[in-house]
Amino acid sequence: MQQSVKDYYGKVLQNSQDLKTNACTTTTRFPLYIRQALANVHETVLSRYYGCGLVAPEALAGCKILDLGCGSGRDCYVLAQLVGEAGHVTGVDMTEEQLAIATQYQDYHQQQFGYNANNVVFYKGYIENLADLDFAENSFDVIVSNCVINLSPDKESVLKQAYRLLKPGGEIYFADVYSDRRVPQGLINDPILYGECLSGAFYWQDFLTVAKQAGFIDPRLVSDRSIKIEDENIKQKLANINFFSAIYRLFKLPELDSHCEDYGQAVIYKGSIPYNEDQFVLDKHHVIEAGKVFPVCGNTWRMLAETRFKSYFEFIGDFSKHYGPFQECGITLPFTSHEADSLEAGCC
Repeated sequence: MQQSVKDYYGKVLQNSQDLKTNACTTTTRFPLYIRQALANVHETVLSRYYGCGLVAPEALAGCKILDLGCGSGRDCYVLAQLVGEAGHVTGVDMTEEQLAIATQYQDYHQQQFGYNANNVVFYKGYIENLADLDFAENSFDVIVSNCVINLSPDKESVLKQAYRLLKPGGEIYFADVYSDRRVPQGLINDPILYGECLSGAFYWQDFLTVAKQAGFIDPRLVSDRSIKIEDENIKQKLANINFFSAIYRLFKLPELDSHCEDYGQAVIYKGSIPYNEDQFVLDKHHVIEAGKVFPVCGNTWRMLAETRFKSYFEFIGDFSKHYGPFQECGITLPFTSHEADSLEAGCC
């Protein structure tokens, strides 16, 4: 399957227009600062983009970032501008043709950004075998990935490796494709369905289980959209399986509770994160307006107080007294379907 994916993205697809579905595309309208960063990226790099979301979390200045499945390097070169000269971006991909484009334009982007030195580097490797690249443990502030983990034959290993490489308080922030039920093996073996980021999709309940087993105790859904299959042949093959593109953020915080617990805590966002002055969106259920006292569970408190976000918040309360569950968490499908405006979901 790895060779099939390499052939699909290295030889079959020549640009994003060759995709047969919209699973590996991004429909989100980017904010101005992202559009400005994209304007500095070489058009050849942009033409070989196969992502399904915006993997640019907040407060990245000076961060050390790892991009899993970086492809032609589009996201790397955007992130390189957000981390600044003091930060660094490392891209890993297994497809020679994609990496050739990424590395070809390293000097171009350094000059375009006006940097004295290049702050992006690329490695050929497999995202489920990151140990082969000798990256140091606890060495990255943020790990991103854009519609690639679904293509891995060993997703559990990808998440375990990500946890090992993240610094304490670091996060993996990634866009990917999920299904509302397990995909039959026969469809997984279909090279086109797999290459289109569909048949390798995580069943969402299995993803949550695997993420928690890897050490990411409280996965947070940031945003999602349903994927509509227009190709009739592909639609017939997939039958009644529904697919969703979603962004999750997973923090390396081992002391998180297994459920949302109430300790009487609250936070106040100072409005000081660049490009997020009015509000901070931690996840789909935590949109924190600047200046407003915002009650939070213990896990959300830690996600803000024990990460790079600490200086941007004021904190009220502590963990000295427990008041029970913060909010009852359900286990219904967390994504928003195109049949309904919303579905009942848990607090996280």
